[in-house]
Amino acid sequence: MYQMNRRQAMVAMGAFAVLVGCGSDDSKKQADDLSANREGAMPGYGAGTGFKATAPLSFTVLYNNHPIYPIKNDWLFWSELGKRTNVTFQPSVVPLSDYENKRSLVIGAGDAPLIIPKTYPSQETPFVASGAILPVSDYLDLMPNFKEKVAKWNLQPDLDTLRQSDGRFYLLPGLHQEPWVEYSLAMRADILEELGLEIPGTWEEFRTVLKAMKEKYPDSYPLSDRWGTLTPGASLLNVIGTSYGAPGGWGYGEGVKWDPALQKFAFTGAMDQYRQMLEYLHTLVEEKLLDPESFTQSDDQAIQKLVSGKSFVISSNAQTLVNEYRPPLKKANPKARLVKIPVPVGPLGPIKYGAGNTRLENGVMISKKARDSKNFVAMMQFIDWLWYSDEGQAFAKWGVEGVTYTKDASGKYKLTPDVDFVGLNPKAPKHLQKDFGFSNGVFAYGGSTELLQSTFSEEEIAFQKEMNARKTLPVPPPHPLTDEEREQVTLWQTPLKDHVTQNTLRFILGKRDLSEWDAYVKELEANNMRAFVDMVNGAYERYKKQHG
Repeated sequence: MYQMNRRQAMVAMGAFAVLVGCGSDDSKKQADDLSANREGAMPGYGAGTGFKATAPLSFTVLYNNHPIYPIKNDWLFWSELGKRTNVTFQPSVVPLSDYENKRSLVIGAGDAPLIIPKTYPSQETPFVASGAILPVSDYLDLMPNFKEKVAKWNLQPDLDTLRQSDGRFYLLPGLHQEPWVEYSLAMRADILEELGLEIPGTWEEFRTVLKAMKEKYPDSYPLSDRWGTLTPGASLLNVIGTSYGAPGGWGYGEGVKWDPALQKFAFTGAMDQYRQMLEYLHTLVEEKLLDPESFTQSDDQAIQKLVSGKSFVISSNAQTLVNEYRPPLKKANPKARLVKIPVPVGPLGPIKYGAGNTRLENGVMISKKARDSKNFVAMMQFIDWLWYSDEGQAFAKWGVEGVTYTKDASGKYKLTPDVDFVGLNPKAPKHLQKDFGFSNGVFAYGGSTELLQSTFSEEEIAFQKEMNARKTLPVPPPHPLTDEEREQVTLWQTPLKDHVTQNTLRFILGKRDLSEWDAYVKELEANNMRAFVDMVNGAYERYKKQHG
């Protein structure tokens, strides 16, 4: 799961007479007759109950096909899902690398499947004004498990960040009980031991470690990173930037950052904290500690450098560590030990962050045409069960008891001996994702902390324990734009983001001196930076006045 931007400019001005206040019931206020849309729906469906359609149903779904576990028609996930719910999927399969582009094309052409998963908060915004996707907040009464988790986990402030200017939201996000940190850096622990060094606790200590590695292995670039081909510095700029208070890469989002002290938004790429991050990264490049190709090379190239010993540090999460790094590294160098380190502490001190600082995960858009389906109510019940009920989430993650997992007397999950996942049974001949289709990022995300951590290794639980001891950043407030405002902002955002991206790399790589920072900020101003930020802050003030 990539940590993507969590909030962009909002859209679709609505009639303020029917706006709902923050924290209120999102059920549609005006009459909405669903009597003709209940075929297959389960009477008496509620939170904590199972779901089984009263007639066989099949729903189209846009399927993000991951290369690590490509789709198979004989997965147990499909057959067991049909057995339990009387529902089957008709997947429109799209490669992961082309998913966002294909999603935009099919929605724009009016050919989108009914269910559109793997959509991160803010990615729904471009489709709102056209009326192509459903205002799902109008139909939450059909989703008792979703509503229960929002109430029990106090997720209303997080959910409010999704609201458009009509007071509604158009994405059913994955819901986490608590914030959690997924991405950090993986580092060669055996090299640390060889050099007599500890895992670095701060970014300055991190630089010291890289310098020691470079001194010992002068032909290396100690840090050579990945995930840069689509978003330069995707994870690295997000992780380091968050530590400084101005994330780039996946965390850049719409380009504004909430300042809780000033109670207003600032333009991320012009913040002094952003400049400090660039100075730090430029120093790493200048001292030949950070591979300049990190921002353009393919993932395979980055991994190959790690495996061949040309680098010792790379961005990582738990799954990439176990599935993509350790197997080839062990084959090339059996003595090598790679570990995911706690995120080093920066100027903000020990903080715990998630993308956008919310507990929301990628989620599901619903095609507007689903509302007219005779099976609409059943479909919403099914989505509520699979993505939001305890039972559905456990099924999507773990599979079938006795086949892919067992439970001990305390209720703790354990993979069956012949099934592996994230290195829990490394010698098992079968794989939970590849051979069975469970723990699939299209269907399995969000949930309780207990469920989230049920597949974590002991080392990942230790990582989470350390990160969870840190303070949580505040959730940014809603700032939805009107349709007219968003049309204007769209004209400003693209050239602004392009200018930030280009100059971010130029500053880091030394192609532009950081003494030109003030000139760079003036260039942003010439590209309507201040007008953009003023409009965002105006939208925030308006929403606060309308909703409290």
